[in-house]
Amino acid sequence: MITVVYLLIAVVVTAVALWAYSTAQRLNRLHIRTDSARQALGAALDRRAALVGALIPEAADAARRAESIPLIYSRFEDRSRAERRISEVILAQPTPIPEALVDAAARVELAHRFYNDAVTDTRNLRTRVLVRGLRLGGLAPLPEYFELVDTDIVE
Repeated sequence: MITVVYLLIAVVVTAVALWAYSTAQRLNRLHIRTDSARQALGAALDRRAALVGALIPEAADAARRAESIPLIYSRFEDRSRAERRISEVILAQPTPIPEALVDAAARVELAHRFYNDAVTDTRNLRTRVLVRGLRLGGLAPLPEYFELVDTDIVE
């Protein structure tokens, strides 16, 4: 009888350990996906800023300022404000907006969606009670959403 109880406890502990291991691995992959999406978003924003600086001379300073702000969690608000200024300059241009800018804005919008989707998936797993209780997220910071208002540029 005692052997059965020990065997049952061993099975439960093994199942919990396997669940924790697979969840930690999944969380690691989600963090990698989020970091990759953030880098892609940063590259798309930088490309758009460079294009705006080249095609719209009066926006060159705003574009350089936006490019100089790294896309890291602590600077998201600053970068978002700078990108908003660039969007305002683009929208203030007489129509039609150059095709290259429309294409760059579409790429930024896609990268923005991919990044925020990755953040949603990561945060959904990271905020579960057992995941937090077992500290399966490790020392990785909880990813933050990047706010961007650019939908009016893409036709």
